[in-house]
Amino acid sequence: MQQMSTPESAAAGTYKNAAAKAAQGDATFSITQLADEFNVTTRAIRFYEDKDLLHPSRQGQTRVYRPRDRARLALIVRGKAVGFSLGEIKELIDLYDTYGDERQYLIAQEKFREQITNLEQQKKDIDVQIELLQEGCDRMLQLAKQADGEA
Repeated sequence: MQQMSTPESAAAGTYKNAAAKAAQGDATFSITQLADEFNVTTRAIRFYEDKDLLHPSRQGQTRVYRPRDRARLALIVRGKAVGFSLGEIKELIDLYDTYGDERQYLIAQEKFREQITNLEQQKKDIDVQIELLQEGCDRMLQLAKQADGEA
């Protein structure tokens, strides 16, 4: 039976291991191997291909993934875990192909900071919603007690 993990723990674990495993040089991987390693479905991997995020080669009908594909999948999983859309993830991944120097890191850092700001605002919004719901629960309890006293 496959061990269950959260997207965050799966992303963290696979992201840390991807660089070391990518150093295997001529290693290739099947879609099933990558799906198992990154705790995603083969359908998700094919979807990422359709979105031009992964570029496996083919041997007949079989997809053959290289260490670069594995590293890109690690970035996809990690990006999704922190709330980036696939379009944003593609932009970040494409930075490596476009610049290949310090600009890619500065642009990525700017996008990370924007996402942190977005997540902080979402957290504030959620805190307000929780407070409103708690107030509603308290009010419903009061009304239930009043109704019980009237009966």
